[in-house]
Amino acid sequence: MGSQQAGERAAVVLSLIESAKLNGHDPWAYLKDVFERLPTLKQRDLAQLLPHNWRPAGNAAAPADSAPVAAAA
Repeated sequence: MGSQQAGERAAVVLSLIESAKLNGHDPWAYLKDVFERLPTLKQRDLAQLLPHNWRPAGNAAAPADSAPVAAAA
């Protein structure tokens, strides 16, 4: 790894990737979305970016919003 600190950082990133996989997420899509949302997110909302809480930004709509569209089709 080069240094103890670099190894620890790599372990954190690899843990996020594996946690995303375990939660049924595409790791690339998960990390991309997290890194895009992170700069504007408030500290109290950070838990929503953890792999077991994460929902893609496009899926933020409530299921009730999509039901009428499916019924109309």
